[in-house]
Amino acid sequence: MGSIVSKNFETDALHGVHADNAFGALTAPIFQTSTFVFDDAQQGGDRFAGRDDGFMYTRLGNPTLRLLEQKIAAMENAEECVVFSSGMGAISGTLLTLLGCGDHIVADPVLYGCTYALLSHTFPRFGIQVDFVDCADTQAVLSAIKPHTKAVYFETPANPSMKIIDIAELSAAVHRVQSDCLVMVDNTFATPYLTRPLDLGADIVLHSATKYLNGHGDVVAGMAAGSHAIMGDVRRVGLKDITGSVLSPHDAFLILRGLKTLKYRMDAHCRNAQKVAEYLSQNEKVARVYYPGLSTHTGHDIAKKQMRQFGGVISFDMKGGFEGAKSLINNLHICVLAVSLGDAETLIQHPASMTHSAYSKEEREASGFTDGLVRLSVGLENAQDIIDDLETGFAKV
Repeated sequence: MGSIVSKNFETDALHGVHADNAFGALTAPIFQTSTFVFDDAQQGGDRFAGRDDGFMYTRLGNPTLRLLEQKIAAMENAEECVVFSSGMGAISGTLLTLLGCGDHIVADPVLYGCTYALLSHTFPRFGIQVDFVDCADTQAVLSAIKPHTKAVYFETPANPSMKIIDIAELSAAVHRVQSDCLVMVDNTFATPYLTRPLDLGADIVLHSATKYLNGHGDVVAGMAAGSHAIMGDVRRVGLKDITGSVLSPHDAFLILRGLKTLKYRMDAHCRNAQKVAEYLSQNEKVARVYYPGLSTHTGHDIAKKQMRQFGGVISFDMKGGFEGAKSLINNLHICVLAVSLGDAETLIQHPASMTHSAYSKEEREASGFTDGLVRLSVGLENAQDIIDDLETGFAKV
């Protein structure tokens, strides 16, 4: 395999790592195979014993997946990356590798709905204690850390409220109090183009690659990146044994293709989102807009410090609550009613009844988002067309 050749993100995305292949193909081949042939019994035994790093079986490694892992590791400035067949595969596989019965984790309460369900509903069944603490409050996190706390987990920007957490400040504080406590950051909304959590002191970075990394709405995938030692354990335990959440070579190929345009897509998403957020902030039917690019956002200054740009996702509270949100969503045409985010198309959805339905009403309110919250993943359409579509929808609310 080749190596990084530039200090510029867009160049590295295209040329940073190339696959060695017998025919010199510019585009990495899809190794659509379940198993690999050994030269002899000794080689097979050596590979299973870890003395030979060649491929054995696609659940344990595959050349197409390996190239994707190397690309993401380079983008995140990580030593190693492990790919999974979903974002939740990456999250659960990583956490269950590192945590066991009797362990403790501190997590921010504002999380993707399925992550919240895993931590709040499933982990207690395995004897893993979870305390939900506002990770924007560093002192509150430090106060919650116990001798058996193994990890601090958060998203930034957080789904769906766009909460911003100071990665550098919190990571330094946690490591100062408990050096072996791992700081884990879900970087899905920002991507490594906008934020590199590991450079800011975090230990592990996670992604739903379904979103911006792929960018075209045709793949479900996840990734974890960090040190060789931690990711080696995640591969051997969380991926191989616990979840078996193995990404297909064809999906890896599609993500590799998407990464080539990540910078340019993110530039356009961010540019459009800023315009749409400014429009929403002036709309009389909107109670509040949550977008880090607005100076009114409580995390604006932190976002300026740790993000290259402010991302492509906006959330906003409708003055009409749930009924107002439903009315708006049902009267749009360019903004597509669908969950997920990071696609080329603008997607709109209602977190309380859809992606975050695992939260009770009380839990949602305690986490700072309401029944009237709408989440908008701003796409690559003309920004004025998106605004005009929203204007049409608001007129019918």
